[in-house]
Amino acid sequence: MTTLRVIVDDIVAVGGDRLGRYAEDLTRALIATAPRGTNVAGVVAASPEGDYALLRERLPGLTELHKSALARRELAAAWQHGFTTLPGNGMVHATSLLAPLRRHDRLSNPGEQTVVTIHDAIAWTSPELLPSRLASWQRTMGKRAEKYADAVVVPTHAVAAELSEQLALGDRLRVIGSAPSTALAVPPDSADRRERLGLPTRYVLAIVEDDAPNGFPDLLAAIGHPDAHGTRLVIVAGAKSAARLMSDSPSSGATTPDAPWRDRVTVVDPETDADLSAIYAGAGAYVQPSVAAGFGAPMLDAMAAGLPLVISDAPALVEVADDGARVVPRGDNFVAELAATIAELIEDRPAAERLGIAAQDRARAFSWRDAAEKVWQLHADL
Repeated sequence: MTTLRVIVDDIVAVGGDRLGRYAEDLTRALIATAPRGTNVAGVVAASPEGDYALLRERLPGLTELHKSALARRELAAAWQHGFTTLPGNGMVHATSLLAPLRRHDRLSNPGEQTVVTIHDAIAWTSPELLPSRLASWQRTMGKRAEKYADAVVVPTHAVAAELSEQLALGDRLRVIGSAPSTALAVPPDSADRRERLGLPTRYVLAIVEDDAPNGFPDLLAAIGHPDAHGTRLVIVAGAKSAARLMSDSPSSGATTPDAPWRDRVTVVDPETDADLSAIYAGAGAYVQPSVAAGFGAPMLDAMAAGLPLVISDAPALVEVADDGARVVPRGDNFVAELAATIAELIEDRPAAERLGIAAQDRARAFSWRDAAEKVWQLHADL
């Protein structure tokens, strides 16, 4: 029996964030599509017993759960410096850059292989958008992947092109897309949930990822712009991200407490997937203003929900959205054009509905089963 060991720590470490959702959905699909004679085991940092139980509950069919003696931070540091190994040998698939990258010889040990996932190139192309420690860790792990990874999975051709300019990965790069989250389904009491969360009746939606500003100062300025016609914005963000966003930022034009966007923005931190699904269901459009991007997982969830999109012209976003979005070029007029495009979609409902249908059709091109089968084929080809 051949075992694929998947690093599943992101599921319990970051939970409902994009990396946690990606790790959970992909691992579940890998279990469901495992070839005959192959099984899937998980690898996790030292965690509370409740986290181990959660992993077993969410990943039925996982044959084994390897528990490191090191906690998440210590494990990340150890792997950054090439210390510690995994029990056994054979295939390792990391759903992020958290991976035991070290020297190994696939010729002498057939099947000994390590594949990592790099979700975007922001740590190289726009490091100022990330906390400095995170950007530094990603670049360091990227160099280890350059030296030791047998293959590197990226979500889009745009990320492949950007990474090719930063790391000598050659033909080890593989583009395998993500898919809409399987945890999101519109609950029957959506309207009550939105009322309980204090959301406005009509709004556009945006979701903050990775505690990074990444275009959101421009979005706030756009909401305060006269061409936005008073459009209300709901932002889904954790407490830390919300505090950072709502602080006065010269780059967003929000230099005073009475900045015009303040009364038009509601920030929420939904506690459940049902609440998040209700927020998607009530939105009139989804906005992804990213300066740089790798895939745009929340954007794809919005597409699956049939929401029309307003996005920047970041190449990865355009690649994923295809004809399901209005694209606003980044540049000197980005704020004004973003404001006008958002207002147009909110006010022209027939156009918004047509765009939402196109977005939903595009979302059907992405599936977890397809992604998992490509991952299995990648390991088989190594």
